[in-house]
Amino acid sequence: MKVFEIFKSLQGEGAFQGTAAVFVRFAGCNLNCKWCDTPESRHGGTDMSHEEICGKIAELGCANICVTGGEPLIHLKALVPLLKRLYDDGYYVEIETNGTIDPSECFPYAAICMDVKCPSSGEHSDLSILAKLRPRDMVKFVVGDMTDLKYAQSIIESYDTAARLFITPVWGSDCHAIAEYILENRIPVTFQVQLHKVIDVK
Repeated sequence: MKVFEIFKSLQGEGAFQGTAAVFVRFAGCNLNCKWCDTPESRHGGTDMSHEEICGKIAELGCANICVTGGEPLIHLKALVPLLKRLYDDGYYVEIETNGTIDPSECFPYAAICMDVKCPSSGEHSDLSILAKLRPRDMVKFVVGDMTDLKYAQSIIESYDTAARLFITPVWGSDCHAIAEYILENRIPVTFQVQLHKVIDVK
C-alpha cells in the first residue's frame, strides 16, 4: 500500500475534534479539489506492508486511528484486511473519504467521515452513499461561500442519512456569516472551524 505519512496529532474535524489520533495518510486520489489541504499526497508515497503500518501505529501509542489521504478507498481491496487487523487489535478507526467510493466493505471495522464536495471544490461526491451511512458515521460539508452553504442545505433537506452532519468553513472564509446563516435557517448541523489550522498542527 502506498503510504504518504503516518503521524500523531489532534483530530481537527468531526465528532472527535480535539482528540489525539494517529493519522495514516495514503497516497493517491481520484479527485483534484481546488482547496485540497494536502495536494502533495496525491502522488508518491512509500510502499508499506500491513505489518509495517501496524508497527508504526504501535510506536506512536494512540488508540484512535484516522485513515485519510488522498483518498484511502482507492486502496479498498488492501485496506479492508488492514482495518480488520486494527479493529481486532482494539483500535477505534475512522476513515476520511471524499464520497466517491462505496465504503460499505469497511463498515464492520471503521466509522466513516464522508466529505461531500461542494461547488467551490470543483468536484462531486456520490450522494447515493448518504443513505448507507449509520449513526456512528459523519458527513462533512466544507463550505467556502454562500453558494456552497446553500448547496449543503439543499443536500441536507433532500437526502436522508443517519450520519451526524457537520459544516466546516474553508480556512479563511467568513465564519461569522456562515454561522449566522446556519442559525437563521435552522440547519441541523454541528458547526466547526478547522482546529488543526487554528492551532497550526498537521
